[in-house]
Amino acid sequence: MTLFQQKINTLQIITGLFILFSGSLVYIVDRPPEQTCFVDNSILKISLYQTLPNLFGVLGNSLPDFAHVFAFTMITAGLVSCSSKGYILISTLWLITDSLFEIGQKFSTTAVELIPGWFHSIPFLKNTPCFFRSGTFDWLDLAAILTGSVSACFTIHILSRKKICSNRP
Repeated sequence: MTLFQQKINTLQIITGLFILFSGSLVYIVDRPPEQTCFVDNSILKISLYQTLPNLFGVLGNSLPDFAHVFAFTMITAGLVSCSSKGYILISTLWLITDSLFEIGQKFSTTAVELIPGWFHSIPFLKNTPCFFRSGTFDWLDLAAILTGSVSACFTIHILSRKKICSNRP
């Protein structure tokens, strides 16, 4: 059995997209638009900050960290793997990636210095330095990242048992 198989698990991808959208609601509803690039710079006025009551309360502080690692683990696993070892590898890689971004907020000067200059020419990467400069390191965010990664791994295992994988076209 190979680590990566040519299978797509649609349910894993849909679950990941749903969680990603749910995590994005924190930025749309509970945070000022100027604190979030995709809200502040969107063509449409999508911010509902101070229009709706605070939906997430204190959970909203770390929920995006949980949702990001969970969602991207699910989406990646749904696209590239239906093997247990592949799921663990994917979960671990997203855990490391998100953790490094969180730790980068603690050491923002060093993190910004490590960002290559060509990031500025790519729309979704050009705000990376701002992420590190304006972000705040939080141990609870690291705990949320770990919880999201482990939760995604268990969810993938459960969903993969349902045999909803289909051959890639």
